Amino acid sequence: MTEKEKMLKGERYNSRDAELLGMYHRARKLLNAYNALDSELTAERERILHDLLGGKGKGVWIETPFYCDYGENITIGENTFINTNCIFLDDNTISIGKNGLIAPYVQIYTATHPLRASERIVEEGHGNSYVTSTKPVVIGDNVWIGGNSVIFPGVTIGNNVTIGAGSVVTKSLPDNVLAYGNPCKKIKDL
Repeated sequence: MTEKEKMLKGERYNSRDAELLGMYHRARKLLNAYNALDSELTAERERILHDLLGGKGKGVWIETPFYCDYGENITIGENTFINTNCIFLDDNTISIGKNGLIAPYVQIYTATHPLRASERIVEEGHGNSYVTSTKPVVIGDNVWIGGNSVIFPGVTIGNNVTIGAGSVVTKSLPDNVLAYGNPCKKIKDL
């Protein structure tokens, strides 16, 4: 099994594997081009996003700067708006539904590490490496995520959910709720 296959299955993997580094460098080149592009060059923006992302619906708009690890593990549904300075660490899949609003500085993480340093850090001949595994993130349709929120690995956010600014979403949320806080929790049904 390749390191990429291990990564996407949520098993421990080597993030410095040659195939993964190739994907990483490809994404960096595309992100550098996208983030430096004049906002009026919409056709070129579309082309770069098409090359970068695993899937993108019609009407998706991503403000710059935008950051991700690989890009190809991200799918975004139609008419979703992603505001400036978002970071999507797509070491596993990140699936975002249609009609989403993702505010500035939202961070979506799929990578995780053992809590104990003795289990997390592995000494190797060329230096230390870090034990990493992943969990996918799923965000439903019609979701609004407030600014500076953080979405943890393995979280599923249901349809029609509003998440208040500054939330740290550590657990999945059902459809049709308002949730906020650190840790984020359901406040009421919508």
